[in-house]
Amino acid sequence: MIIVKEYRGHIRNWAELCDILGISSDLTREVREHEILIKAYEKWGCNMAEYMHGMFAFALWDESEQKLFCLRDHFGTKPFYYYETDDGRLLYGTFIRDIINQEGFVKELNCDMLQIYMSLTYVGGEDTFFKGLKKLMPGCYLIHQNGKTSVTRYWKPEFNPDTTKSLDDWADEIHSTVQKMMSEVKTPDETAESFLSGGVDSSYVLAMSDVKHTNSCGYEDERFDEAALAKKTADILGRENFKCLVTPEDYFNIVPSVMYNMEQPLGDASAIAFAIACRETAKNTKLCYSGEGADEFFGGYNMYRNAERYGENLKTFYVGNTNIMKEDEKKKILKNYNENVLPINLVKHIYDEIEGYDPLTKMSDIDIQIWLEGDIYLNVDKMSSAFGLEIRMPLTDRRVFDIASRLPSKFKVNDEQNKVAFRTAASKVIPDEIAFRKKLGFIVPIRIWLADSNYNSDVRRLLNSDIADKFFNLSEINAIFEDYISGNSDNWRKIWTIYTFLVWYEEYFVKR
Repeated sequence: MIIVKEYRGHIRNWAELCDILGISSDLTREVREHEILIKAYEKWGCNMAEYMHGMFAFALWDESEQKLFCLRDHFGTKPFYYYETDDGRLLYGTFIRDIINQEGFVKELNCDMLQIYMSLTYVGGEDTFFKGLKKLMPGCYLIHQNGKTSVTRYWKPEFNPDTTKSLDDWADEIHSTVQKMMSEVKTPDETAESFLSGGVDSSYVLAMSDVKHTNSCGYEDERFDEAALAKKTADILGRENFKCLVTPEDYFNIVPSVMYNMEQPLGDASAIAFAIACRETAKNTKLCYSGEGADEFFGGYNMYRNAERYGENLKTFYVGNTNIMKEDEKKKILKNYNENVLPINLVKHIYDEIEGYDPLTKMSDIDIQIWLEGDIYLNVDKMSSAFGLEIRMPLTDRRVFDIASRLPSKFKVNDEQNKVAFRTAASKVIPDEIAFRKKLGFIVPIRIWLADSNYNSDVRRLLNSDIADKFFNLSEINAIFEDYISGNSDNWRKIWTIYTFLVWYEEYFVKR
């Protein structure tokens, strides 16, 4: 007998799997997907993820073998954590809070993770800020039996460029595949809304969907306000658009709640605005689309255009999309610095796997395995869950990645443009001015707000607190802050990364 002990996610190809596994398609979604997990495990065992598409993390108990089987999807869109107690039991789940409150869990801070966090701004790799608590990494499954735990990697990104096809050929394949994704991403009886920025990814998803209502974040400061571009896109596509105005007061007020619900500190300033967007969107719908995945798969970041210049030097410094503090600076800031804890160690095994790939492919692979899991997908999952919203990401799919894995780098970035083939595909259904619009990113006016005494009182409080004094040389971190206040705006991310850690620590080790 197989029992579903834990499951969160959405299985896209459920109809196909129901046919193969002999499951009635008339069941409710929850019952249907539990049945799919059970029957797929009975039929394919540890290889079951090879036949599944979607977003999922789950744990199954095999009664006959007294074995626990846990699996996380290929890209890590849903989190999964586990902890081995002193008496050999395994605590596990998709929420850290459910684990740390169980008998046998010893709550201790993993101080080494702070060094990693201060460079990456997120928790990269399998370890967490809780000592002994680990993440089951993307593309891995875990077996716990007879008091022993083993983790196996069942999938990893692989790249095999095909130089025989033209740009138009690639665009056609991307477009037809996205069409297939959109036919699976929800059932006809479900109604979804969509997040919409001024960029190509969310615009393409919208154009390919039947969504009638879109949601965008905006600011009073027009320099940062992408909502006008989103509104223009929605008007062109004949959809409604709702703007959520993010004020600095709301932004700073929600930070403690965000860090608590994130369960790990996250120094990505856009996460706070995204949380507000989830909160407001959840007032009108329980299902929403978002466009994550395309940047990492298809070469969307502007820095990817420098890949060839970096060449072989990549493996000495490139640890993912963010790397804001170098080791010399962390040595000055931290009271306890461990020479052996270096961000580059997180990715050495990936560089070993991708030896011989071109520099752009190496950068993309690092971001797919480290940045997406640690920052982007964590943010989407935790903030949507916090507000009762389900987010589905049509572009994060193995079948979409399969195209990207065969796409030559020249069709990803060139001297003038990034995400070339993807944008060409999108231009089939959206105007060129949207499809080929320069990437702006999810921008937030935090670099201005953080310097404003009307809003930064809690930042000052924590930078001078007993909590900060546990970990940091207060004079050093406050010197960075004052340098920022005096006009060195590049320092804002360092301050924000330190601040979000302190807020998180206060939530989990002081208040609770």
